[in-house]
Amino acid sequence: MIEEEFGVPIPGVILPEDQWARTAIKRLPPTGPLDWAELFGRVAPVVLELGCGNGRYTLQSALARPEIDHLASDILPVVIRYATRRANQRGLHNVKFAVKDAQTLVRAYVRASSVAEIHLYHPQPYHNPRMAHLRLVTPRFLADVHQTLQPAGLFVIQTDNPDYWAYMTRLLPVFFDFHEQPGPWADAPQGRSRREILARSRGLKIFRGYGTRRDNLTPADAIARAEALPPPTFRSRGPWIDLDSME
Repeated sequence: MIEEEFGVPIPGVILPEDQWARTAIKRLPPTGPLDWAELFGRVAPVVLELGCGNGRYTLQSALARPEIDHLASDILPVVIRYATRRANQRGLHNVKFAVKDAQTLVRAYVRASSVAEIHLYHPQPYHNPRMAHLRLVTPRFLADVHQTLQPAGLFVIQTDNPDYWAYMTRLLPVFFDFHEQPGPWADAPQGRSRREILARSRGLKIFRGYGTRRDNLTPADAIARAEALPPPTFRSRGPWIDLDSME
C-alpha cells in the first residue's frame, strides 16, 4: 500500500504487520549524551533531523540508506506520532524518533563530533517581534551544530522565509563551508518536507543550502565567534504564508 500527502507519495510502502519496527523513544534519559550503538544496536554513521514534523525526509533517507542510522526529533508529540507510525509500518529499524526541542537535543544529548549529518527544514520564523527570541537559528545554535558534527560533517538547511534566509546566509559561512542549492534536491524533486510541498503549491520560493563543518574551528573558537555575531532579531516580512492555518 502506498500513501500520499498533498498528491505526493510518502516514501516507502506499508509492510505486513509482522515486519513492522519500533521507532519511538518513549522517553529520553534525564541527561545525555546518547550512546548511538546502544540506541540502534550497532555501530553506524548517524544522521539527525531537527524539527522533523511528520518525518518525510527521515523516511526517505532511511529507506535509501539502510546502512545509516537516523534520529529525528520534534517538539510536538502529535507529529512524532504520525512519524513513528509511518516508520514502524515501513519496517525502518535504522530510525528513532524523539519528542524534544532541537536546542536541547543538540546541546545536551549529542556528543561532540558524533554525527555525520544534521538536517533542518523550515524552522519557524516567528513573525511576531515579541517572539523573535524563540527563533531556532542563532549563532550559538550553529556553534553547537558545528561541535556535534564529525570532521567534514554535513549541515543541510532550508526555509521559505526570505528574511530568515538573509540572516542565515550571513552566519552559516562562519561555521561551515557553505553553498546555496539553486533548485530542488535531486532525491526529492517534489519536496523533502511537508512544509516544502505546501509552500511550493502556494508559489513560495524555497531557499536551500548545505555546508560542511569548518574543521579549523575548535569548539572554543566556534563559541567565541558566535558571541560576536548578531542574534536573529530581524523583522520578518516577505510573501510568507501561515500554511498550517490554511489547511
